[in-house]
Amino acid sequence: MSQSKNITPLAWALLALLGLIWGGSFLSIRIALDEVGFLTSVAHRTGWAMCLLWGYVWLRGLSFPKEPRVWIGFLGMGLLNNAIPFSLMAWGQLSIESGLTSILNAATAIFGVLLAALFFADEHLSARKLIGVLIGFAGVATAIGLEHLLAFDIRSLAQLAVIGGTVSYAFAGIWARKWLGGLAPEVAAAGMLTGSTLIMLPAAWILEGPITLALEPITWLAIGYYVLIATALAYLLYYRILALAGSGNLMLVTLLVPPVAIVLGSVVLGEALHPRAYFGFGLLAIGLVILDGRAVDALQAGK
Repeated sequence: MSQSKNITPLAWALLALLGLIWGGSFLSIRIALDEVGFLTSVAHRTGWAMCLLWGYVWLRGLSFPKEPRVWIGFLGMGLLNNAIPFSLMAWGQLSIESGLTSILNAATAIFGVLLAALFFADEHLSARKLIGVLIGFAGVATAIGLEHLLAFDIRSLAQLAVIGGTVSYAFAGIWARKWLGGLAPEVAAAGMLTGSTLIMLPAAWILEGPITLALEPITWLAIGYYVLIATALAYLLYYRILALAGSGNLMLVTLLVPPVAIVLGSVVLGEALHPRAYFGFGLLAIGLVILDGRAVDALQAGK
């Protein structure tokens, strides 16, 4: 059996950067939603980013994929990584607290590791990896507030919808490796966003009406952030990490996003940062150290 993929220092750096970017996207999306509907916001995000990335692909002289199999991969990735989870989580958040939603979303890392172990021989589930993920997840839950977990009700369709979104994200990592492996990150990201846009644009148009460009400057600034930074750049990082660390390790970024969102909420919006957040961050750091494995290996070698 092949050995599990290791997380290199470069992969950790890219994971941290991606977590910072996606953690900051909550603020920009919140601002945009004051003027546009959620589906319209998603259509802006995927549509403009798609145009930017195909332009980048053209400038770099990369080949345009023509194989039907690749385009099936793009459409499936757009469905699994954007259309399904965005829709399920948006609906779920109408009925449950955002803290519980964030905790459930962080479970993507667990589903990602478990599913990767089922589908790929080189991402088998080791005891160290499982322990690291669980400790990291406990850190995220602690930082947000363990009381949110007490509100979990398996009978709640809203909560099941959010869990369904996290499972979809996890399957997206599997799908990307299986169908889009070997593609340049720029091409894979642009193709995925094309698949997303083909789904989200008509959905937004039908359910929320024609998309208008007559928006307030602050709304365009928010859209600009999550199009340029949180989507176009972020998905280039996403596919780079996928190639470096594998689909299971890629999902670990969901452990980094909630703490970033908490810190930015405290700094930008003046929200008080509860002392439990610092303890949660400590647990998260321990989980990441265990997942990385080098410190553990060094301790064992020193015995």
